[in-house]
Amino acid sequence: MSMFGKILIANRGEIALRIQRACRELGIRTVVVHSEADTEAKYVKLADESVCIGPAPASQSYLNIPAIISAAEVTDAEAIHPGYGFLSENADFADKVEKSGFVFIGPYPENIRAMGDKVSAKAAMIKAGVPCVPGSEGALPESPAEIVKIARKVGYPVIIKASGGGGGRGMRVVHTEAALLNAVSLTRQEAQAAFSNPMVYMEKFLENPRHIEIQVLADEHKNAVFLGERDCSMQRRHQKVIEEAPAPDLSARVRDRVGERCVEACKKIGYRGAGTFEFLYENGEFFFIEMNTRVQVEHPVTEMITGIDIVQAQIRIAAGEKLPFRQRDIQFRGHALECRINAEDPYKFTPSPGKITSYHPPGGPGIRVDSHVYQGYVVPPHYDSMVGKVIAYGATRDQAIRRMRIALSEMVVEGILTNIPLHQDLLNDKGFIKGGASIHYLEQKLAQEKKKVGK
Repeated sequence: MSMFGKILIANRGEIALRIQRACRELGIRTVVVHSEADTEAKYVKLADESVCIGPAPASQSYLNIPAIISAAEVTDAEAIHPGYGFLSENADFADKVEKSGFVFIGPYPENIRAMGDKVSAKAAMIKAGVPCVPGSEGALPESPAEIVKIARKVGYPVIIKASGGGGGRGMRVVHTEAALLNAVSLTRQEAQAAFSNPMVYMEKFLENPRHIEIQVLADEHKNAVFLGERDCSMQRRHQKVIEEAPAPDLSARVRDRVGERCVEACKKIGYRGAGTFEFLYENGEFFFIEMNTRVQVEHPVTEMITGIDIVQAQIRIAAGEKLPFRQRDIQFRGHALECRINAEDPYKFTPSPGKITSYHPPGGPGIRVDSHVYQGYVVPPHYDSMVGKVIAYGATRDQAIRRMRIALSEMVVEGILTNIPLHQDLLNDKGFIKGGASIHYLEQKLAQEKKKVGK
């Protein structure tokens, strides 16, 4: 199979521009689909062709499968790249793309389906020898007595999770047996309402874990590699704020051991494309939580320390090429941090859409900015509030932090509020500078600061 001549990008924002740049470097023409709200976007103007697929609401545009496939048909695109979010992990979309005669730049639909259901994903990982959080084997049974028995075996506290959940929704922590059955019942109701799937499962609730993920690439010729790890523990409401690679205080031996298990799992499940194995890490142990079957928002930090273009790798794999490197060829150099810049109040976290009246991105050694915004750009109120990402690379973690501080001090975004002050605060925070903080660290810090203000 030869390289694609034209790819349709079924996404918006910074990832649409990122994919477009990867295509242009490979000499591939691009088609951008967009909503009425995104007509003036930079990537729409830069595309070889653009197609408006509907009004502003995502349900009528970026989630409109027939409109996206029609756009691919009328422009003679050969493949569709879904980016992240929207339809990127929708197995039915991947299926329809392939059945309509296009190549889906991502995993096979059956991979997405298996990994999208947390219960089947966990079962597949246990089979592949990937360490998992102790919990129920599959979905919880209907019998209250059986549920109590499972919880006693796992040990309190436990967390009840929706099988079809994600993004921090459909979860409930239970500290006592008295609260257990009510929590299971409520989570089932929530799961049915939010995901049309009432199945829930139980896991041991880890008190102070870190969130560490392993990036993998696998081709259809049974080759797979891992590109190291990322620490994404700086989170608020299960949404990542700062990501970094490599993870502080994690030995190469420990990383390689879990990375090799992930590679084995890819081979066992016949995985294709880029993917991320997400783990909770506590007391020197890894526990698998889920697999993301798409490119991650935080992929640039891995690109910076490996020199591998993950988006181009996705395209090459989808075109049927073999991975051009083996595990032994992959070397990790230096340290990279990423700050997600959101259009929001830095402490109340309320969205702040509107016109950017002044914009100046930072530069300098080791600085990369992935953003689709410009002076005069209007941030629409209809989508995720992220307006860009600042990535800082250094020979050491300390140098990367210093460069990030300089970059954020140079960055100008006026006309809207952004969370840059929050990032600046974190980059001077002793707990963050030390490294290795848990996933609860940022929320605890914000709660303490709120109390001080309250006094």
